[in-house]
Amino acid sequence: MLAAVACGAFVSAAEPVTVPLLRRMAAIDTPNVRSSHTVPTPRGGGVPIAIGLVLAALLIHSAVTLTFGATVGVFAAIGFADDLTGLPAGRRLAMQGTASLAAGAVLARMAGLPPALVAAAAVVLAVWIVGFVNAFNFMDGVNGISAAHALLGGASYACLGFWRPDAFLAAGGAAVAAGALAFLPWNAVRARVFLGDVGSYTLGAALALLAAAAVLRGIPPEAALGPLALYLADTAWTLQRRFRAGEPILQAHRTHTYQRLCDSGWSHQRVTLVTGATTAVVSLLGAVSLTPYPSLRAAADLAVIALLAVYLRAPALLGRPASMAKHRIQSRAA
Repeated sequence: MLAAVACGAFVSAAEPVTVPLLRRMAAIDTPNVRSSHTVPTPRGGGVPIAIGLVLAALLIHSAVTLTFGATVGVFAAIGFADDLTGLPAGRRLAMQGTASLAAGAVLARMAGLPPALVAAAAVVLAVWIVGFVNAFNFMDGVNGISAAHALLGGASYACLGFWRPDAFLAAGGAAVAAGALAFLPWNAVRARVFLGDVGSYTLGAALALLAAAAVLRGIPPEAALGPLALYLADTAWTLQRRFRAGEPILQAHRTHTYQRLCDSGWSHQRVTLVTGATTAVVSLLGAVSLTPYPSLRAAADLAVIALLAVYLRAPALLGRPASMAKHRIQSRAA
């Protein structure tokens, strides 16, 4: 509760001050052909969340929470620098990789793995953290979507921590959920500020660390990854589709499933509600893996696969031609 209150209260108090400061610093997201918004909007609203999470980590003051706070802080700094000046992709990836490798090494040692496996586990964890942070960043494209998913993810890990019991999962998850909840009013309906790279890197790193810690501490993968499954599925599906079509997978685009749902005529709020509801159901189905019934677990796993498949196919099922979507966006921008 201390971590949640500290983070949530800080975000609530700091966000009204942060928005005008971002305007003075000219940290403005200007719409382009890939954008889902049409009005220039400040970006960098995730700064209070990053500070709130670091503050929560310092208050709890354990080895794992300090590692959590340090990693979140480094990713936030990388994201904020990118928001203000833009960083070359190679330099940004190198900095992410270094921070992730250090965090992975600490987590691997804390998990009590044999010395021979620590290095390999650190590399795997680093790849996971970098991969999910960037997937979270890719998915942060419509009002409220990432704050809502961070709220659901944080709450899920807090519940897992209370069930285990595990103080880090409970405190870390509660802090993430509280920070995301405090930010939502600024972004969910009418976006007065965007998370920016600082916010998406912060929340992506926090959720990646919580998921990794959950798996390392023996929580079944379905329960640990359920809150992140939709973001992972959307990103992986989009990347493989672009690869098969011969499109450059690292080039900016707007062909994620959630973006295509917007292009089909759905509002930002509807996309956020549908993806959030899907994540909530997937998380509950993932929690079935905590029961001692293998057949029930297998049925829940199949239900998750089916639900995510329906989500990924939804734009094709809605069937609005891409040309109509582009015309609609251009008309709104004009």
